[in-house]
Amino acid sequence: MDAIPAWLADQVSPLDDKLGLKITELTPERVVGWIPVEGNEQPFGLLHGGASGVVVETLASMGAMAHGWPDRVGVGVDLNVTHLRAAKKGRVTGTATALHLGRTMVTYSVELVDDQGRLTATGRLTCHMVSRH
Repeated sequence: MDAIPAWLADQVSPLDDKLGLKITELTPERVVGWIPVEGNEQPFGLLHGGASGVVVETLASMGAMAHGWPDRVGVGVDLNVTHLRAAKKGRVTGTATALHLGRTMVTYSVELVDDQGRLTATGRLTCHMVSRH
């Protein structure tokens, strides 16, 4: 089985493209992706917290989309990110794990780690499942 469903190629996000986000695994239960730190820093040279928030929201939203595809997609309604360690170089990899996969609501827990495997941030996203059409 492929790690990435074919329909993902048609789901383009200009913001994800700007950040350089790459998704490497995508199922309703688990989504993995990464962004480079370079180009996504705040003025002090650290990974911008907003970039971490985008990674959390995108990975979880794509999991929700996989859960509802092709009829329903997830729209984020509650995002929480806690920053634990600064990332200064390399890339940050996120893993979103489904906590609840319901008919109308889904929730994911997301962990972000640096290249050394150190936890840099944790997050949670709840999505409302809506009709795709």
